[in-house]
Amino acid sequence: MTKPATAQSGTPSSDPPPGGDSPRGTSTGEPPNAESRRRGRSGKRIGDQIFSGTAVGAGVLILVTLAAVAAFLLYEGLPALVADPEELPGGEGFIAYVTPLLFGTVLAAVIALVVATPLAIGIALFISHYAPRRVAAGLGYLVDLLAAVPSVVYGLWGIFFLAPNIVPVYQWLEEYLGFIPFFAGPASATGRTMLTAGLVLAVMILPIMTAVNREVFLQTPRLQEEASLALGATRWEMIRMTVLPFGRSGIISGSMLGLGRALGETLAVAMVLSASDVITINLIDSVNSSTIAANIALDFPESSGLAVNALIATGLVLFALTFVVNFAARAVVARRRDFSGANA
Repeated sequence: MTKPATAQSGTPSSDPPPGGDSPRGTSTGEPPNAESRRRGRSGKRIGDQIFSGTAVGAGVLILVTLAAVAAFLLYEGLPALVADPEELPGGEGFIAYVTPLLFGTVLAAVIALVVATPLAIGIALFISHYAPRRVAAGLGYLVDLLAAVPSVVYGLWGIFFLAPNIVPVYQWLEEYLGFIPFFAGPASATGRTMLTAGLVLAVMILPIMTAVNREVFLQTPRLQEEASLALGATRWEMIRMTVLPFGRSGIISGSMLGLGRALGETLAVAMVLSASDVITINLIDSVNSSTIAANIALDFPESSGLAVNALIATGLVLFALTFVVNFAARAVVARRRDFSGANA
């Protein structure tokens, strides 16, 4: 038997070496400097360098913007912080001026959070584990559309629909639950109370809370759900033992994001709430605490001098409060990523 001529003559074969690389070191046969031209001096592709630089620039821009806002609020609000108390609105100093506003801001946001949290969890569970796929998709889109409704529309809805129709409920609460300080009365005849403002805020923060909860519930490991059902658990027991524990941190983070949204709402609260410079926990009375954002929107056009600086200083307090809430939400999200059951 004769062997191939190339083996006898020693002529180099045109086939690539066993490693699969071409003789020039590239799989495409391009010159070695063609690939190097597509890479920078750091060894990365030009497109990767552009993307990396854009991402870093966007992150730096956000930090610079936050720092600029904080610096502006501090610079413009400092005169009110060091001014003579008699020169500020109310004549009792900045602390006495901002305390009722801060109390009203937190109270309205907490009411919204208490109302919206169970609703958001229930809607998210229905969409993710109970509703048929087509119904779940349509309902999810419908809930998400609530986030696109302008604040002024919520304010008009609160004034002309919710407030007049909720007055009988306030009267019932005063009559039968008046021994509770929250419903001591007298019930407002117009319905423009702190509780009404909190209900409007609850509807406004419902989309973001529902969206976060829905995505967290959908990330529950399928094997855990099926194992729970295989052991004889009902669907509710499966949700209680697997879905809710897995999504606990996500529920908390979504609630805190909704809280941050409620703290900064301006127009809807200014339209619905009949506010005064008081501190009260009576939720159905016509005398209510105002919020920082609503107070700025209502008083800024008629203010001048130190009154403007005082309003900006209250904005600085609201900025710090919102920053703390969002920072806490970020910490909860990070804790969930590190210690959730998904990493087990």
